[in-house]
Amino acid sequence: MSNIRFGWAETDITPKQKISLAGEFFERVTDEAETPITATALAIECGGEQAVICSIDIVSIGANLVSMVKAAVKADGLDPEKIIICAPHIHNSYTYKRDSGMGKATSKLIHEHMPEGCRYVSQASSEEALDPQAALEFLAHKATCVIEQAWANLKDGCFAYGFGRAAIGMNRRVCYSDGKAKMWGDVDTPTFTGLEYGDDNGVEMLFVYDDARRLSGIVCNVACPAQVMEQRTIISSDYWGKLKILLREQYGEDIMLLPLCSAAGDLCPRDLVRWVEPETPIKDPNVIRVNPKYRRADPSMFDIKGTWKIGRRLLSEINMALEEVEEYHTDVPFEHRSCELRLPLRRVTETEYQDALKAIAQFFEGKTVVNYADSAALHVYMGIVRRYEVQKERDTVSMNVHYMRLGDMAFCTNPFELFVNYGHKIRARSAAAQTMIIQLCNGSFGYLPTEEAEKHSHYSAYVASGHIGHAGGELLVNEALTNIREMFDK
Repeated sequence: MSNIRFGWAETDITPKQKISLAGEFFERVTDEAETPITATALAIECGGEQAVICSIDIVSIGANLVSMVKAAVKADGLDPEKIIICAPHIHNSYTYKRDSGMGKATSKLIHEHMPEGCRYVSQASSEEALDPQAALEFLAHKATCVIEQAWANLKDGCFAYGFGRAAIGMNRRVCYSDGKAKMWGDVDTPTFTGLEYGDDNGVEMLFVYDDARRLSGIVCNVACPAQVMEQRTIISSDYWGKLKILLREQYGEDIMLLPLCSAAGDLCPRDLVRWVEPETPIKDPNVIRVNPKYRRADPSMFDIKGTWKIGRRLLSEINMALEEVEEYHTDVPFEHRSCELRLPLRRVTETEYQDALKAIAQFFEGKTVVNYADSAALHVYMGIVRRYEVQKERDTVSMNVHYMRLGDMAFCTNPFELFVNYGHKIRARSAAAQTMIIQLCNGSFGYLPTEEAEKHSHYSAYVASGHIGHAGGELLVNEALTNIREMFDK
């Protein structure tokens, strides 16, 4: 018999100086924290197999961050290749030097294509903000420490499975009668034909206990990015921070929470059909509504009230699932695979490249000043130019993915904002009784849209929005299903 061991650790990463916030085209600089941001790690060891899952309250995980952490971890007996680092896609946290190795950043390309005499004007001064390289080093250090601490805290324990349902993530791609779609599109028009896909309201849970069956922590997998507060100039852990507060009020200050974002690239916390206006103005022109109708629905999912609403919904589901626990597991099959996956690069044509160059040149005609709105408008064209250069050197993109079996539960990771339909395909055909899908993990390769989304176009489905297209998405699904099936056939 091999008793399972768990180790938890959490560290505060709330900055003590101004930082640039990541997650929007417009610049945001602040040192004001609405809720603390943290990094949390759970170590698992059983029968000689091991894993450490570290969730950091940031928008995404750069491959360079992962490499730095793996190189720095010195925990005795811990294999760095068994480390999983992910992000709940929090839009009110650090901007850091993130490198995917997939071409120049849009901001750099814009400066290269600016005509002489034109300049970029930021909407927020970043002179006092933490340098992106320093932010990278800080986050790598914090992640390393919390992983090592979780590994050092390994103790005998047991676990239980849990499941719930909560209306949190909803589709944000609106389709129209012209065959096109828009992220955040307005639905109050006769040309609205429907949302592109559905959502995923399942809440996958794993409850971790000590050897006396005292609850020590909760793993919670939800298909919704943490972006309620994305339009606000404030540091925040979004709805996950509120859930942590509520859990600790009920179960004690030592209770741990590991937040995991499931496949949710085309989902958001807002109901676009029952649109509720933000409490105060926002900047993104894509989400501004002209004379919106009153709707009796959730509070604004652009504001703090919305984060508390989601937190309470999740707490309710967690409480019900805990009440339903009947079995505690200590000796189960545990397998962890760390794999290299190569997917085909989404390519552009020579015509698309030349058209993009013309559009960029026309855009800059007569301009002497540009800002974040111009950067957003140029995003699609700059992405085509960048892809054209990248595809000269490569046909595929390599990434680190993980597959795990823990009893009759499976885990699979990916480095994308993965559209929900891929998650549906994995869960529907998985050999496991329950499957946790962890996106934005051990790399950062943008959105991975479906074939239908690519045809409908717009942000999140543009070439500029990600590196892999629907053909790669189907390969990713098949690789996940194959690895899960192999682990469960043993």
